[in-house]
Amino acid sequence: MTTPLETAPSSGVLSQSVPDLLTVILTTSITPSAPSTELIEAIFQSIQRHCLRLIFCRVIVVFDSYDQIAPQARLKRGQVTAEQASNFDLYKVNVKKLILDRGEAEFGSPNIVNNSVPFEVLQTPDKQVTFIEPSRRLGFGLAVREALRLTETPYVFVAQHDWALVADIPIENLLHVMQASESDPAVPIKYVCLPAVRMLSYAVHADVIRHRALRELTSTLKGDFPVVSSTSSKKEPETTATVPLTPMFFWHDKPHICSTEHYLARVFPSRLAMLRGDFIEDKIGQRARTQMKEGLWAKWATWLYYPDEGKQLCLRHMHGRTWRGKEGEERKLALYMAQMGMTDSAEEEST
Repeated sequence: MTTPLETAPSSGVLSQSVPDLLTVILTTSITPSAPSTELIEAIFQSIQRHCLRLIFCRVIVVFDSYDQIAPQARLKRGQVTAEQASNFDLYKVNVKKLILDRGEAEFGSPNIVNNSVPFEVLQTPDKQVTFIEPSRRLGFGLAVREALRLTETPYVFVAQHDWALVADIPIENLLHVMQASESDPAVPIKYVCLPAVRMLSYAVHADVIRHRALRELTSTLKGDFPVVSSTSSKKEPETTATVPLTPMFFWHDKPHICSTEHYLARVFPSRLAMLRGDFIEDKIGQRARTQMKEGLWAKWATWLYYPDEGKQLCLRHMHGRTWRGKEGEERKLALYMAQMGMTDSAEEEST
């Protein structure tokens, strides 16, 4: 896996503005492919291929844990087998080098005992890579919150360990457009999600056009937003590119760029906002959508990156809960083929 510490930017090749503006938050947890790092390597390789500037940003990795060891794994409920627990320990060793500190992630009512999860913060001396390791399962929501609390940049790129990029992402232009919107409260751009399969042609999807308020907002706000820059040889700024965006009426957990301050204020206004095990889109997504239908879209300011009028796919889901890694998938296929061969032999003998 290529980490930001393994490659240094060449002078004049990469803009330093992106690392100054943005931190990458990556959440990872127990998967059938552990202790192999293939899954997370694939994500970093896709970033290197399609959004190289992200490689040079600070990275916060959250190793979400589990609640109990059980005979049968139920990952969404925090239940893992003894083998998976052992493999996860090896997995963490495989992806971290650390300096130790401690903290506590609180949730729910402050009047209830044990409403917190201790965690360790493991950080390289230059803060370029930080690992958060909770003692119990946090869930995606609290995992992101703890990473946001350590973030020192105004924006974050949030991703889960099984969503890979499949198209080039103009991260610098996106950040410029988001920054420019700070002076235009009528069209705030606080959150930009990258499109997955089910989000293609979103602007004309039934979920948008059947609601008058959402349809009218899309008609008014959807468009190509100019990226304005200036050079030392020119006194006046010039438009060098555009970024296609359409309003989105949901808060997705899929990879997205967001204002750090906005994230904390909207999604985590208090310790009661997100409980252990919660996903943000399950807890916040529907609430945000309801408010948007009632005319409060600007409160959430959520957008979808919309290249080629919504026809360009940018993400691929690698299904981390079931993917067993290259060797595991090959063994699975070999077992299947062997079983098929045995079945064929049995059928031949019976005839």
